[in-house]
Amino acid sequence: MASVLFEGVLNRTFDISPTALLKNSIIKSKYFVTKVDNSKISASIAGMCGIIAYVGKENAMPYLLDGLKKLEYRGYDSSGIAVLSGEGDIDLQKCAGRLENLRRQIGELAHIGNCGISHTRWATHGEASDDNAHPHFDQSGKLVLVHNGVIENYQKIRDDLENKGHQFRSQTDSEVLSHLIGSAYDDKAGSNGNNNEEQLVAAVREALKQVTGTYGIAVMHVDAPGFLVGARLGSPLIVGLGKGENFLASDVSAVVAHTSDAIYLNDYDLVCLKGEEFKVERIDGGVADFQVSQVEFSAEDVELGDYPHYMLKEIYEQAESVENAFRGRLSDEEASAKLGGLQMTPQELRDVDRIVLVGCGTACHAAMAGEHLIEALARIPTEVEISSEFRYRNVPMDKNTLVFVISQSGETIDSLGALREAKRKGFRVLGIVNAVGSTIARESDGGAYMHCGPEIGVAATKSFTSQYTLLTLLALLLGRMRDMSVSDGQEILAEIRALPDKIREVLKLNDRIKEIALKYVDAPGMLYLGRQFNYSTALEGALKMKEISYIFASGHASAELKHGVIALVSEDLPSVFVAPEDSVFKKNMSSIEEVKARKGPVIAITTEGNDVLERIADDVIYVPKTIECLNPILSVIPLQLLSYHFAVARGCDVDKPRNLAKSVTVE
Repeated sequence: MASVLFEGVLNRTFDISPTALLKNSIIKSKYFVTKVDNSKISASIAGMCGIIAYVGKENAMPYLLDGLKKLEYRGYDSSGIAVLSGEGDIDLQKCAGRLENLRRQIGELAHIGNCGISHTRWATHGEASDDNAHPHFDQSGKLVLVHNGVIENYQKIRDDLENKGHQFRSQTDSEVLSHLIGSAYDDKAGSNGNNNEEQLVAAVREALKQVTGTYGIAVMHVDAPGFLVGARLGSPLIVGLGKGENFLASDVSAVVAHTSDAIYLNDYDLVCLKGEEFKVERIDGGVADFQVSQVEFSAEDVELGDYPHYMLKEIYEQAESVENAFRGRLSDEEASAKLGGLQMTPQELRDVDRIVLVGCGTACHAAMAGEHLIEALARIPTEVEISSEFRYRNVPMDKNTLVFVISQSGETIDSLGALREAKRKGFRVLGIVNAVGSTIARESDGGAYMHCGPEIGVAATKSFTSQYTLLTLLALLLGRMRDMSVSDGQEILAEIRALPDKIREVLKLNDRIKEIALKYVDAPGMLYLGRQFNYSTALEGALKMKEISYIFASGHASAELKHGVIALVSEDLPSVFVAPEDSVFKKNMSSIEEVKARKGPVIAITTEGNDVLERIADDVIYVPKTIECLNPILSVIPLQLLSYHFAVARGCDVDKPRNLAKSVTVE
């Protein structure tokens, strides 16, 4: 049993027996990690959905609707709610489309019941439709289930059940699972006396033994009122512990308004919930090791406030989120950084000969910047691996290689798979994550939390700058252990501390950036170009534009322009250059001249006081001066704002872009 301590986390633990239901009493502090058989983790299609379930003394419906609102960023193809009424009936309402459609369908109907489950869907198996929406009944109509994940062998199970007379209403693998559990429940009738709760738990165990794939489920049965069963494998599921009420959810944001105590279930955990009681076991009946974590953000943090969109709110939170990332981690005495959560001695850090940074999407772009940072400041060979590639490649790594897995949610399935693959080969794996208690945090050998607060907008913004900040601290720490001078370390510390105020200065450019966005709102696409540290900034800017505005946008190293990219330049296609006044500024100038010679419009981001670009660029955005390695933190914010205003002007839903979910928890 490995133990983990991430920096800056309060952990609390319940002792539990495999047979007794315990009240919510905190016994002692520890942080357990349960080992998972990586060979049994598999899935098939990308996506992420939201689950919220409630059991307690109050009417479940308001809790479920509020929770779904908090989780809609995880899936918005369809949604549904099932409430077990006091009369012993399951009232189920579901429909395709956004959550507002479900609210209208429910209307003023009195859905009274103190136990219910609900779901917001991001379609995998089967199109977005009323029938494919969750929850799903079993054959008897007495059991109802919501499911995140993918059941890979669902077709075989479905064929077997159809041969037994089962009739299905949907195309989903999830309905197959509900029928499978219901069938197992009916087969076990009477085997547990009159204890329908034990019978339901036994049925869930039996059914899950037969499935291949991933799942986070919540199950409810008419015969077991006031009782919920949840289980997890590969898809996040948390237990929220309230006073006289308990919750199941796929994200703590759905329950933080009601409790700050959460259990992040491990793979192969099964939980039973009543209003006053809970029990966590392994699916095979063994003892589960778990801890209760304090949620580190409040209900107000997940509210929109006065902002029109979460994305804009989170862009504006970056002065605070960057400061949170470095707060308490700077050492003037040593002219270095402090990252105690790495759980490595100075000698162990000195012995690192190579670093591998692993991530997906925005986290991968932060990793690419981290490669430049670590090699420039610490002189340690570093490489970046896309998580989905790393987990299936046979990457040669020597014994002194240190692996970092970077993920905002801490649940990204490909990054989790990469972590497990690296650990299986015996390497030390550290995490850089935001979500306290997440799977990557628990399974890592150590790491550092970003502390940037909840990120609700699908397009990552503040997580990128927080990840970049932590990678800067890592590079500084490693550099000072090698050949970086005290004066260089002190300069970096001073510039890190100045970042929040400089970010606030950048945010004052919002109106100017909006004007630029409106000027090019009819553009069919955009090119993004940068060099060295800002190559990854260009990639991140292009990603933001394409994912929320649906136009073609591609990021490139500036010098690659003449190696093919320049063929795309035209009067209608703007090129965005990240060209601060740095060591490669003159090289960027040459690339800009090449675009202008072909009548391509240029939007340039450069340093305050550098007016050279005024004569050639069509539009110039000035950011405060900083040291070269920190410039991406300031330069990426105008790109975030540019994509935001561009997408809003085109009528796009920036918080819930089409075909995207916030975090990918199935492959």
